[in-house]
Amino acid sequence: MATINVRVDDDVKKQANAIFSDIGLDMSTAINMFLHQAIMHDGLPFEAKRVPNAETLAALEELRRIQAGEQPAKVYTDVHKMFEELNSDGEV
Repeated sequence: MATINVRVDDDVKKQANAIFSDIGLDMSTAINMFLHQAIMHDGLPFEAKRVPNAETLAALEELRRIQAGEQPAKVYTDVHKMFEELNSDGEV
């Protein structure tokens, strides 16, 4: 049997231990389960993606408002004007 030493933030370890304990696992068992799942999935056993930044979240909220009819969509008839506005101060 092999041993793995991993350095993690104290708070992360504490929070993870609390979660695992609530479901009857210790840290070693939980990590072993993760490793087995990674093998079974031939990769990470979950989707790894970036959390949207503030600009993306604002754009998604604007889209939601447009789709809900709470805000009109910006319409351009001149592509040069559109890019001019997009490249200005970021406000359209």
